[in-house]
Amino acid sequence: MSPQLVFGVLAGYFGLLLMVAYLTTRKANNASFFTANKSSKWYLVSFGMIGASLSGVTFISVPGWVKASGFSYMQMVVGYMLGYVVIAWVLLPLYYKLGLSSIYIYLRQRFGFWSYKTGSSFFILSKIIGASFRLYLVAAVLQLAFFAHFGIPFAVTVFVTIALIWLYTAKGGIKTIVWTDTLQTLFMLAALVATFVLVGKHLNWTIADTLEAVATHPYSQLWVWDWSSKLFFGKQFFAGAFMSIVMTGLDQDMMQKNLTCRNLPESRKNVLWLSAALIPVNLLFLSLGVILYIYAEKMGIALPARADDLFPMLATQHFGNLLGVIFLLGVIAAAFSSADSALTALTTAFCYDFLEFKHDDSPHETRSRRWVHLAFSGVLFLVIYIFYLVHNDSVISAVFTAAGYTYGPLLGLFAYGLFSKRPVADRYTPWIALAAPLLSYFLNLYSKQLLGGYEFGFELLIVNGFIMAIGLHISSYYAAAKKQTER
Repeated sequence: MSPQLVFGVLAGYFGLLLMVAYLTTRKANNASFFTANKSSKWYLVSFGMIGASLSGVTFISVPGWVKASGFSYMQMVVGYMLGYVVIAWVLLPLYYKLGLSSIYIYLRQRFGFWSYKTGSSFFILSKIIGASFRLYLVAAVLQLAFFAHFGIPFAVTVFVTIALIWLYTAKGGIKTIVWTDTLQTLFMLAALVATFVLVGKHLNWTIADTLEAVATHPYSQLWVWDWSSKLFFGKQFFAGAFMSIVMTGLDQDMMQKNLTCRNLPESRKNVLWLSAALIPVNLLFLSLGVILYIYAEKMGIALPARADDLFPMLATQHFGNLLGVIFLLGVIAAAFSSADSALTALTTAFCYDFLEFKHDDSPHETRSRRWVHLAFSGVLFLVIYIFYLVHNDSVISAVFTAAGYTYGPLLGLFAYGLFSKRPVADRYTPWIALAAPLLSYFLNLYSKQLLGGYEFGFELLIVNGFIMAIGLHISSYYAAAKKQTER
């Protein structure tokens, strides 16, 4: 693809996003930014959340991942469905009953000040890491397809990427994002289907030929029954269930979209339809990965050193302009549909949980919100650039690994709050939340020696959450003893 063509695609795409932002923000206020005035249509939210759930990580990393792990990722995706049922029937009723803008306010009501601040802090840390990983991908693609042709450094590419997101989210926030994510999910899914069909045509295959080639290829192995493997079905299934609970149900970003629906039944429909849609979409991403590897082999193309580079390399250097443009639109749509809402959710959590906004539309709160939004844009820039300097792994693997450590304390806090009535020693919660990931890390490091050859995968998240819950339970005895003494 020529740089001029890439520029034209980018200009047209972002012009469309800015038009949507303009139409949705003409009467925007703080309520629009944080809750979309509780007026979103559930089917728009659900469709838009497909893109936000998958992101550019799925668009690039999942196809490249099939060489190392086959279709075993689908074991996690099947597990997601169990997690979404828990979200729909346990967490959403709680959030609607309490009327929460930040879901971490529940922790203040249940445990106290320090637990509340700990929960929100771990969300902010988790979301900064996850959003940075995802944005890194789209910045890397833009660098390869456009900026590198002019000798522009990667830091400038990252700055431009974040600036574009800031431009269309700064005023309307979640109200704008509900609509832009719907548009971007449409682009992403259209790009996925078109790429799958067109790559098959490059191989002179019909759609039936392509499906048969995928089904009979060694990379399409789905189930793994070796209990000691990181890819064992039980590990992947339950890791997927808990990943969906923490990365959707305990995540301000994803729940902020759900809570813009008018009532609980509509929000519940949104979550259940989303869970069903993720099965065929992820299956198609993995199938695309198989035919990309087949294409590279048949054409004698040397594979890149990193699996994440396979799809971008083929799309921008070997498939011609049409597939190159489709790929570019797809990856930008996928990455931005998750990154824009992440920036808004970070702003929301900080404003409500640390600046203690009062749900009004005062000039002071509006001004503070804008500064916080800008500051988090700067933080994302720094983290993305640091990741660029040290990155040497598949991004999707890095995202789930990081989530296992940073979301574990949130899982333990919410689980103990929901399934136990005991109070905790609130002031010790931050220390317990720091200890749980550290203990999980060392357990993972020495699991083969300690557990007879067992090797942890993404189910380490469950262990992390369990350690957090145990720590809270131990602290509850101290809280009970102190309360007895005070009597």
